[in-house]
Parts: sequence; structure tokens; C-alpha cells
Amino acid sequence: MDRFIKKWTESSLILKIIIGLVIGAILGIVVPQWKIIGFPGELFVSALKAIAPILVFVLVVSAISKARSGVGSRFKTVIVLYLFSTFLSAMVAIIASTLFPVTIYLTDASTATAPGGLGEVMANMILSVVSNPIELLAQGQYLGILFWSLVFGIALKMVASDTTKDVLTDCANAVTKVVHGIIQCAPIGIMGLVFTSVSESGIGIFTQYGQLILLLVGCIAFVAFVTDPIIAAVALRRNPYPLVLTCLRESGITAFFSRSSAANIPVNMELCERLGLDRDFFSISIPLGSTINMEGAAVTITVMTLAVCHTMGISVPLPITIVLCIISTVGACGASGVAGGSLLLIPMACSLFGISPDVSMQAVAVGFIIGVIQDSCETALNSAGDALFSATAEYHDRMKNGEPVNFLGEFAK
Repeated sequence: MDRFIKKWTESSLILKIIIGLVIGAILGIVVPQWKIIGFPGELFVSALKAIAPILVFVLVVSAISKARSGVGSRFKTVIVLYLFSTFLSAMVAIIASTLFPVTIYLTDASTATAPGGLGEVMANMILSVVSNPIELLAQGQYLGILFWSLVFGIALKMVASDTTKDVLTDCANAVTKVVHGIIQCAPIGIMGLVFTSVSESGIGIFTQYGQLILLLVGCIAFVAFVTDPIIAAVALRRNPYPLVLTCLRESGITAFFSRSSAANIPVNMELCERLGLDRDFFSISIPLGSTINMEGAAVTITVMTLAVCHTMGISVPLPITIVLCIISTVGACGASGVAGGSLLLIPMACSLFGISPDVSMQAVAVGFIIGVIQDSCETALNSAGDALFSATAEYHDRMKNGEPVNFLGEFAK
């Protein structure tokens, strides 16, 4: 058994994931009635979601309690990168929707409850930050987890002994070891997730909402392969594609099938470790990115809102598009971490054009229909961007300070 485990862990994880992906797709087509095949996928995502809040909390507390000076500028850089890339994503969606306008068939309104406006979104975010920390850990509310872990980390830095800080570091290392074990089960989990998607959705979804799906996926692909690399290239002044493709391959694939940025936090943290990044930095930047780096969500909100406008014959003047970009950016940062969370912010953006909630909620219903594709692509972009911009911020800071930079860490070997 030990030999098998050693051979499994030493073999290529990506190759094993690809094999699991192919097997899951074949089984989904051949034996879609065997629902038990999808169970490992549910188990894999549940395990990642369960360990992620604990991982974030112990890593951030440990990092802050033992933090050294000199990483503050990296946080400023990564926040700017997160917000700027999200704004650019909304701009890409507006340009694409203008060049290739898409209409949708509006039918029954969804029963989901949407926030009333930006004020409500921001109020909910602030209230969630100061909630009971135990409840936040149980619910996986990462903005609140970050807040309380920063508070405890600062307090421990002031009063804790070196022995206590070492214990915290050992706890962080232990949780990281557990995460590594869960990630080694990714090929089996991906197989189950792919089986479930193929067996339940098939390819029929492409025929009913093909144009809308193509527009959404096209915008997301453009952001992933064009705008994000341009941002990274400007910051690093070197070819960004080796780093971009590494993040998409190592982070985007698992996020695509798990459809959960929260579940992918452990995956991203392990990726950052292999990229040679500073744990004190990425243990905060990655969970922060899962909250405010919402490029895919900005694309979804913008495309779906303009699809409603085109369907109703509403013209969208240039000044209003800028306001829509800002609303989409801020709204995306406040989007719920659950699957389809960005869809519930469509009515808020639609209100800018005087569209009633009854009509805009029908677009939300359409969004849930195509969610198996839309949400998967959206999450893959968001999660890969978290790792990409964390690496970009740290590499940029090191280069600026004249420090040696090992681009791509282990991947460069």
C-alpha cells in the first residue's frame, strides 16, 4: 500500500486529472443512470469546502502573528490588480455585447431573492464581517474569516510567546498536509464531477441558449488569454503566458469542475507554494481574491444585463456603460460565494435601465439554466486569476526591490 501511495503521489497530477476527466465523460454518456459514479465528486468538493475555512484561518493567524515587515506593498499591488482586472472584464463584456448583441426568451420569473441595490450588497458584506467567528467558519464566509483571523493574528503577535507562535505554525503545516492529501484525490473527484455534469445536462443545453453561452464563454476566454496576460506583462515586463497557462492548468481545471472558489482555495494555496511565493503573503491574498477578484462574475452580470436590454429594445449610451462597469465591478465583489451567486445581482444592474425586478429575475432564471457552463467557466477564471495576480504582485515587488526572483518556482525546474 505504501508503494502504491508513493507512486500515486509522485506521478503527474494533471495527467491523472485528464484521465479522470475522460473516464467521467465516457461513463456519463454510456451509463448515465449509474448515479453512484458521481458520488466521489460530491465527496471531493465537500472535503475541500470543509477544510478550506480552517486552512485560511490557521494560515492567516500564523502568518500575521509571525509577520515580518516588507510585504505591505504587495497587498496594495494585488488589491489594485484584482479590482482593475474585474473592471476590465466588465468592459470586455460591454464591447462584446455591443458587437454581438444577444437576446433571450423571457419566460417565468425566478423565485430567488435578489438584493435591492449596491447599498444592500455592501451592508450585507459589512454585517457578515463582524458576525460570530465560529458561525463564519462553519458557513465558509471568507470575508469575515479574514477579518477575525487578522484580529487574532495581530493580538497574538502582541502577546504570544515564540513557543505559542511555533505551535500555530505547526498547526498550519498540519492542515496544509491534510489539504495535500485531499488534492491527491482530485482525479477521482473530477471523474465524478464530470460524470454528473454529462449525465444530467448532456449537450442539449447548447442548442437552446447557444448564442448566449458562446458570448459568455468568449468573453471569459478573452479575459483569461488576453486582458489578464496584458496586465501581468505590464507589471512583470516579461512574457506572462508561462505563468498564465500554469495558473489556468493547475487552478482553473479543478475550479471549472468544482464550481466553487471556496473549494479551490486549498488548491490555489498549494499552487502558490509551488510557485515559490511567500506564505505570509499568499495565505491572505488567495482568500481575499476569492472574495474581491470576480472577473467572471463581472462578465456574467454585464452580459446578462445587456441581453435583457437588447431583448427589450433599450439603447445603452456610452456614459451609462461606464456606470454599468462600476456597478458590475462593485456588485461582483459582493457576490455570494455559492454557485450562481453572481446571477442574483443581475436585477441590481438591470435597475440602472429602469427594468422591473419581475423582468430581470427572468434573466436570473435563464442564468440558472445555463449555469452548468456559465458558472464553471466563471469560477475557473476567478480562481486562476487569484493565483495569477498573487504571483504577479509578489514577483513585481521582488523585482522592484532588487530581490532574486525564481519565476514559476518548482515549475521552472
